[in-house]
Amino acid sequence: MRAAVMYAAGDVRIENRPDPKIQSSTDAVVRVVLSCVCGSDLWPYKSMPAVDAGRPMGHEFLGVVEETGSDVSGVAAGDLVVAPFTYCDNTCDYCVRGLHISCRNGGRYGFDGVDGGQGEAVRVPQADGTLVKLPVTADSALLPSLLTLSDVMGTGHHGAVTAGVGRGDSVLVIGDGAVGLCAVIAAKRLGAEQIILMGRHSGRTDLGRAFGATDVVAERGEEGTARVRDITGGNGVAKVIEAVGTRQTLETALAAVDDGGTISRLGVPQYEDGPVGPSMIMRNITLTGGASPARVYIGQLLPDVLDGTITPGRVFDQTFTLDQTPAAYRAMTDRHVLKALITP
Repeated sequence: MRAAVMYAAGDVRIENRPDPKIQSSTDAVVRVVLSCVCGSDLWPYKSMPAVDAGRPMGHEFLGVVEETGSDVSGVAAGDLVVAPFTYCDNTCDYCVRGLHISCRNGGRYGFDGVDGGQGEAVRVPQADGTLVKLPVTADSALLPSLLTLSDVMGTGHHGAVTAGVGRGDSVLVIGDGAVGLCAVIAAKRLGAEQIILMGRHSGRTDLGRAFGATDVVAERGEEGTARVRDITGGNGVAKVIEAVGTRQTLETALAAVDDGGTISRLGVPQYEDGPVGPSMIMRNITLTGGASPARVYIGQLLPDVLDGTITPGRVFDQTFTLDQTPAAYRAMTDRHVLKALITP
């Protein structure tokens, strides 16, 4: 099969790899119908040291089950399924607690001999716990939105949930990437009254407004914080969803949140030290967030995608073939594309 493999920063190649095979009775082989490039894929694309073997890429995909192991009963050949961005058994103590990212029998696509999602097919371990059957056909117009349940919509939702967003809240979403835009959808879905989107790319912030953002702040740093406080009558916001992952965006979140407020971090941190000293404690600010338990959220969000209440698939603004995946990485890195959809 053909699949995307990263060998170093800026070096993504499409190459022939062995076809996935059932290796365990709990495996399934899924033929990929749609995949995409994640914002988190761009961090290694910018910084990954050169390696000889290469790293299979991609962790967001949906497709058709081709084969299952003898212990798989939840899905069968021919089923259209979506896969959360990590595989999991959905039964261990961590999964029961909603920490599927920490599943005792789980793992990540593209590591430890498991295929990446940016390819023609994937061997999915722990198929019963991982895969969710979709009640649509493989030619449904809903597929892009259903694909977002693999990661980006669930991640945006995780930010809103962990921040405790509720009816009437004021919310700041920092970052106009796909995760930030999905966080806007999630905040509106949970009843936020005021949603301020911090971003400076008009095409993206216009989409954010369509998703439910009431205000847009293009400024950064102290100017951005001042603008947020001006919009909120000097108080700041009750909840912040930080969807970038830099030290500067964390500082912005801390400056914009009201005392007693909550900050949820979604962006993979590109720093080790942060301003979390005495001033944060004295202001009773809660710092939360983390990696999304996407498997949990698929069931919660699926009905709203199916009936059109939310349309997160609009974050995909350009489609590439699998052979064009290296160009998709370049286009997203250069900010010519918000989120690249990949077809086999």
